[in-house]
Amino acid sequence: MVTIKDIAKVAGVSHTTVSRALNDSPLIKPATKKKINEIAETLNYIPNVNAKSLVNQKSYIIELFFSHLSKGTSNSFLGDVIKGINDTLPKEYSLAVHELQEVSHDFDHLNRIDGAIVMSQSDQDDAFIEALAKQQIPLVVLNRQLDNSRFNNVTSNDAQGVYHMIQYAIDQGYTKFACIEGIPSFRSTIERKKGFDQALAKAGLTCPSAYTVSGDFSLASGQTGAQQLLALSDPPEVIFCSNDDMAIGAINYCLQAGLRIPEDIAIIGFDDIPFSPFTYPPLTTISKPVYEMSKRATELLLASLSEADQQKQLFLDTSLTIRQSL
Repeated sequence: MVTIKDIAKVAGVSHTTVSRALNDSPLIKPATKKKINEIAETLNYIPNVNAKSLVNQKSYIIELFFSHLSKGTSNSFLGDVIKGINDTLPKEYSLAVHELQEVSHDFDHLNRIDGAIVMSQSDQDDAFIEALAKQQIPLVVLNRQLDNSRFNNVTSNDAQGVYHMIQYAIDQGYTKFACIEGIPSFRSTIERKKGFDQALAKAGLTCPSAYTVSGDFSLASGQTGAQQLLALSDPPEVIFCSNDDMAIGAINYCLQAGLRIPEDIAIIGFDDIPFSPFTYPPLTTISKPVYEMSKRATELLLASLSEADQQKQLFLDTSLTIRQSL
């Protein structure tokens, strides 16, 4: 295995100079760094992460924290986030993944990580985020829009996405819209309902209170919500569901009730999960750029670790995915 001493012999410098150059030390001239990095690449040098961590006082571990899968985080969402982070992290870094509930009262291991990405759903996570900040751990909050600009924050513009989708449906001639909401404490629930209400208001339409029902992002709550809405004496023409799981549950109930989709009732979801194109009929939904969000969050965190960070809040656009349920 090639070592920094081997590189030093070829470069005609000390192994200390090689170590500093490979770790991008400002003490080494750019030309010398370039020369040493080229030699290292030619010799197929593989860094010893353990040794490097001792020199830099870094663990090369990034931790992702997420809400329990039964509390609003879907398998596909988590999978896309992990893929986005792993595809962006340099090869010397490792990614650890923990549920927020597992560590909310046990911070002992946090001094062994370099940084954290917190996939947050609601302001109930704020105490944990503040605990990380108190320990001076660089972090990025992913998925939930923060009102506090102290932290790096990456999310999607959910309200904008729903607004454009409802506008599109209105343009198709629909006038009676209902909504199955998600978990009330989740910021995504609030933002998606905001876009829904704004689009109707701009078109001069109203949503009767009976047309708004509660859900919890589960398939079952989508079924129950659709049942409740279709039992009304004057049922809606369109049901917007705050996520795709609930939309799939709503589709299932409507089909069991003998309704045609979209002829008798139209269904809209949010997220564009992998199963959405395979419902019957395929689900019209709003696509959330989860993979891109996680890549951008990782880039912000890496900038923090290199002490080049500037506090940023990034809001990525969603897009409409029109299929046959609308």
